[in-house]
Amino acid sequence: MPFFAIAFPAFDPVLVHIGPLAIRWYALAYIVGILGGWFYARSILRNETFWGGKPPMTVVDFDDFVLWITLGIILGGRTGYVLFYNLPHFAAHPAEIFQLWNGGMSFHGGFTGCVLAVLLFGWKRNIPVLSLGDVTCAVGPIGLFLGRLANFINGELWGRPAPDVPWAMIFPGGGPLPRHPSQLYEASLEGLALLAVLAVAIRMGALKRPGLVIGLFAIFYALARSTCELFREPDPQLGFLWGGLTMGMLLSVPLFLFGVVLVVRALRKPPQNPPRGAAA
Repeated sequence: MPFFAIAFPAFDPVLVHIGPLAIRWYALAYIVGILGGWFYARSILRNETFWGGKPPMTVVDFDDFVLWITLGIILGGRTGYVLFYNLPHFAAHPAEIFQLWNGGMSFHGGFTGCVLAVLLFGWKRNIPVLSLGDVTCAVGPIGLFLGRLANFINGELWGRPAPDVPWAMIFPGGGPLPRHPSQLYEASLEGLALLAVLAVAIRMGALKRPGLVIGLFAIFYALARSTCELFREPDPQLGFLWGGLTMGMLLSVPLFLFGVVLVVRALRKPPQNPPRGAAA
């Protein structure tokens, strides 16, 4: 083993077996992420200070929305992975598309699925879609954080070789070279740091400008993901693409631009529901 290397912990990707049922860390990350986001969203909706008045939706509305967003995450994430990351393989083995327990989800596909869920549910319930999207994005980093931790536990999506980095690890299946634990970088930036940025923005009145939280989420996620891609090993079936960029970087470009448009649009309009006593 190289001098600068940490042995990868011997994690079992299966948390517990209940008869023939195997509960995996990856599935648990999705479940806890959705539940954690749900409870955080309820607290945001109950705090009228964040909105400067009555929120544009009720807690019950968001309770009903949880199933929609869950389907958006799963269907969008899987569809994105199939289309962007491994289409030739799935075209040859279509039955594997439905084998979610083998892994293979795309954030950018999941984000698109969430956008569709927000639009459909908002139109159905006559809820402002930008405000619904703001709440959804505000809680999203919880799931991102847990998902990246699950990637680490599974010993997948490891980083590029880093023989001189003291915290580099030798991952099972990653060859003999010590590598960046890029899953932990992503958990920190895409999860914890992004969650903190959006929490601060909400406390500064971002929810009074519909679409601002969505825009900030898109911008900061795109930057965090692109930064982490500098340390992450590209997917073997894709490798490096145009100009040495990775698929994660390329997909982050339209996401970043989408975020900029929303932020500019939100800041150009006066805040909604100004606090009592504020100038009209």
